[in-house]
Amino acid sequence: MGRDDKDILTDYPPEVIDLINNQKYFGRMNDPVSSSYLKGPCGDAMEFYLVIDKGTITGIKYYTDGCHATRACAAMVSRLAEGKTIKEALSISAGDVIARLKGLPEDHLHCSILSVSTLYRAIADYLLQK
Repeated sequence: MGRDDKDILTDYPPEVIDLINNQKYFGRMNDPVSSSYLKGPCGDAMEFYLVIDKGTITGIKYYTDGCHATRACAAMVSRLAEGKTIKEALSISAGDVIARLKGLPEDHLHCSILSVSTLYRAIADYLLQK
């Protein structure tokens, strides 16, 4: 997990560590309704997989090869999006993610943008299929 030696897990508050270690949203999905892939300018790759039923996100997974901050941001985006309508999920912002992840280092704020952007692409994939 995490490639950046400076990104030490113990530097995060316990709530963020719990989120990073929680496997509920981490992993790939075999038969998603939609999916997306983005590679951030830092080199971290991010994937999102969605199951959408009647306009509501009923299943969500992310996968990343990135650092702890990237994983924390993706997990938070997943938590925020699960059970939401498409319209509600599209209102999730990088600022929402940062506000909920106390202790996210300043030099990793871009991870929230990568996570939200990848979610938006997965939603766009779904909408373009309709």
